[in-house]
Amino acid sequence: MLVGTEEAFRAVASRDARFDGWFVHAVRSTGIYCRPSCPARTPKRTNSEFFPTAAAAQAAGYRACRRCLPDAVPGSPEWNLRADLAGRAMRLISDGVVDRCGVRGLAAQLGYSERHLTRVLTAELGAGPLGLARAHRAHSARTLVETTAIPFSDVAFAAGFSSLRQFNDTMREVFGTTPTALRARAQRKDAVPSGAGTVQLRLPFRAPCDTAGVLRFLGQRALTGLEDAGPDHYTRALRLPHGTGVATLRPQDEHVACTLRLTDLRDLGSAVSRLRRLLDLDADPVAVRDVLGADPALRATAERTPGVRLPGSVDGWEVLVRAVLGQQVSVASARRTTKRLVTALGEPLPHPHGTVTRLFPTPEVLAERALEVLPGPRRRAETVRDVATAVAGGRLALHPGRDEAELRRDLQEVRGIGPWTASYVAMRVLGSPDVLLIGDLALRRGAEALGLPDDPAALEEHARRWSPWRSYAGVLLWEAAAAAPPRLQRAS
Repeated sequence: MLVGTEEAFRAVASRDARFDGWFVHAVRSTGIYCRPSCPARTPKRTNSEFFPTAAAAQAAGYRACRRCLPDAVPGSPEWNLRADLAGRAMRLISDGVVDRCGVRGLAAQLGYSERHLTRVLTAELGAGPLGLARAHRAHSARTLVETTAIPFSDVAFAAGFSSLRQFNDTMREVFGTTPTALRARAQRKDAVPSGAGTVQLRLPFRAPCDTAGVLRFLGQRALTGLEDAGPDHYTRALRLPHGTGVATLRPQDEHVACTLRLTDLRDLGSAVSRLRRLLDLDADPVAVRDVLGADPALRATAERTPGVRLPGSVDGWEVLVRAVLGQQVSVASARRTTKRLVTALGEPLPHPHGTVTRLFPTPEVLAERALEVLPGPRRRAETVRDVATAVAGGRLALHPGRDEAELRRDLQEVRGIGPWTASYVAMRVLGSPDVLLIGDLALRRGAEALGLPDDPAALEEHARRWSPWRSYAGVLLWEAAAAAPPRLQRAS
């Protein structure tokens, strides 16, 4: 855990919601585990036990509190801070890799043996990959039970359970009640069940959270057909493991309202995980503020943008192509080129929603047709073709469980991809918090606007004080550049 035992107990005693998702608090006398901010009476210190994950508490025999719903909290910020095996594995488990590919598939993607992976996760997180996946499966099932009216048999298989009996047994064990009681309780709270294939969700975050800033970033780069952005919403198409989907996100005071339209409900967990990464909802805004706000040059900007978030990704392949097309050109120019690509080669959605009608082109399609569709320099089109060929052939993996150094190396082995593109992809796909894009013209323009050195070497030296949150500092510098008189900016 990111906190010690005594600090964890103080957080529980003060019901500090900032620590929700960092750890869970289990009470020996009741057999229940809670989020730190649970309003229940604080137990004796001797009756308290702390676990880094809900899966670890479940493995120890505790069940979830029905009052505070400890699974419905922001995820731990630890997984982006930690670039080790446990952190990388957690990102893939939350994306549903174990449910789709088993422990063997998870281990293969991470490059370790099943035995070593299980040993590391059990030692560091209190549960192996199967236990961690089971906790995510139970949370997906509870979400479907409470927010849809579909039959429980469909919920069971959509959430990844192998049988209705296994689903019922797990729900009773984890939540201490039956699916029928969970649904009835949700309806008593005036919840309106969604129709089949549509799920209404609340995506929690740690306050403050500048979701408007992330959505503004995404909206400025939105591609007609793939995305639709407005002052109070962002909608986009999703290519998911079992089908497709369309997500609409609307920022609220205490959460992000999310409407998911899925062709296959088995994709619920993956879709939620990817959308949370897109908006960086698991970040720790207090830690970021304490470091960046300590620099007088950034303090005013950080105060104007409380809870700054790092734009993430729902599709590593899409981010890579956009980064290649955005090298050395303006945001507007890159947007026009990428829009042409989506219009010409994007696959039509089976169930379009409003103006969102297409998916981003697959690597296989771009490997064959990138040269005939992309305008501009042929060298750039060849780079898109080459990376598409590498991804389609399995030689380049772009999932969030990649090791950052290895991903950078693999990317820069492709002709036409340099350090800026590799760093940008690592920042957005892996959520790496300590990447500063020194070569980015807009970022240096923002540094100049704030009175910081715009010379790359001098700026890099000054930025050492921002570690380990240099990626977030970069977002603030982009904001400063956007407020300055317009100049040519590299698309980002």
